[in-house]
Amino acid sequence: MGEPWRETASWCITAEVSEATGEDISEILLHASDEDLRRTDLAQLAVFTVSAMAHAEAVRSGALEGTVVACAGHSLGEYTALTAAGVLTVREAAALVAARGRAMREAARQREGTMGVLVAAPLDEVRQLVDGLRESGAEVWVANINAPGQTVVSGTVEGVERAAEAAPSIGAKMIRLRVGGAFHSPLMEPAADVLSRALKNTLFAPSGVPVVANVDAEPYAGICDWPALGARQLTSPVLWEESVRTLVDRLGCRRMVELGPGKTLAGLVRRISPDTPVVSVNSPDVLG
Repeated sequence: MGEPWRETASWCITAEVSEATGEDISEILLHASDEDLRRTDLAQLAVFTVSAMAHAEAVRSGALEGTVVACAGHSLGEYTALTAAGVLTVREAAALVAARGRAMREAARQREGTMGVLVAAPLDEVRQLVDGLRESGAEVWVANINAPGQTVVSGTVEGVERAAEAAPSIGAKMIRLRVGGAFHSPLMEPAADVLSRALKNTLFAPSGVPVVANVDAEPYAGICDWPALGARQLTSPVLWEESVRTLVDRLGCRRMVELGPGKTLAGLVRRISPDTPVVSVNSPDVLG
């Protein structure tokens, strides 16, 4: 995922992230295998670095001219959003991403888990299904509310498998995710405890640009408790659909720019708010 950015002025960010984290980020971005990137600590650093380069190049090219109304990011992307809003420096955010990834990997070692996407079912029915499974002893929770008809569940391997078996009862099917743990569920509590210490030792600057938080889809600007929000995020559902509605309906965003590899979030935005233009900056070519 790093190759398209290798010849840009922003490639120097890889050295900055490497110094802050102790990982060879350029090696990861250019040569890591699929198996390497199943390690959540390496995958998170790779995605964060590419997203930071995409933001830097978008600013440098003038693609973000005009008023930035607000920022938001999905899960890990919240750290890119905080960087884009000026709440964290790239170096500070990278150090937190590294700590977050290591903590999540260790928590996943302690309790094996996985995730799956339930598609084509209303959120209320997914919640009822998951609540019923937990009442019967399964360890499975709603983890990401991504868009209408797309809800991610997280839990033990057995719990997610039971959700997959029950999915047809609400007209849904499950797409299993190749992830290294039960993220955004109570199984990440050990990681939240570890990350909380790193967050409390980080200086979060006040920002005039609101950042919409994953945990409650509320916009935060000025001085606020990002350490608490960041720790809660690891064990709480990502309220992405509601976050997009906050951006559009409450904050007045009229155009969205996705920064980083892929086009997943742009696709979700189109499902949530079809009339809102969105573009994905996933390579320098997009910036002309």
